[in-house]
Amino acid sequence: MNRRAMILGMTLAALSTHAAAMEEHEPRFLFLQADRFEVRAQDGEDSVKWDAQGWYGGDTQKLWLKTEGKKITGGQLEDAEAQLLYSRMVSDFFDVQAGLRYDAKPGPRRGFAVLGIQGMAPYYLQLDGAVFLSNQGALSARLTAEYELLLSQRLILQPAFEVNMAAQDVEERGVGSSVNDVELGLRLRYELRRELAPYIGVIWQRTLGESADLARKQGEDVEIPALVAGIRFWF
Repeated sequence: MNRRAMILGMTLAALSTHAAAMEEHEPRFLFLQADRFEVRAQDGEDSVKWDAQGWYGGDTQKLWLKTEGKKITGGQLEDAEAQLLYSRMVSDFFDVQAGLRYDAKPGPRRGFAVLGIQGMAPYYLQLDGAVFLSNQGALSARLTAEYELLLSQRLILQPAFEVNMAAQDVEERGVGSSVNDVELGLRLRYELRRELAPYIGVIWQRTLGESADLARKQGEDVEIPALVAGIRFWF
């Protein structure tokens, strides 16, 4: 076999390998979900709360966008946060995520580096945990856990838990070191169809430790129960 034939054969083999790799390349999808879009009725101060996320990618790698926040009814925006994350599957049920977070509210505005994990633990417990390092060098963390109990094919009861923690005091943002706050929620939703489900529920928030001391100095409540009503949708 002459040199030209050998080169042609190697080129054809490389093209064949590339074509096979292209066939095995995982498809890409786009998914968007507003897990919570709700009105919270609490004593003297109703608010609108949102918690949404979406991703683009395949099973192994995804680009995530997460956003959450709260606006006082008839008043100003209290909280607004967005995260842009690269996600990679590390097991059948969990992804590791890394990226950036930006808080527009409460002031002063902050940027964060993010490292987290998201997925489903045994017994179908959905977990989302992350560590944040701000551009001012403050370290914090958040963990959320949710579980869905099917009462029927359309009626789902969802208990939820969230805890926020910080390693340093950030007084201008009302944050103290150690555990800052916890939130417990219980929501009952009815799926008109899989993509659209109104719900009602109750939540209980409690500010703790040094964060509670800072809240009291500002004349804020440290314990907040509320009724909620909202809608969950995805496409």
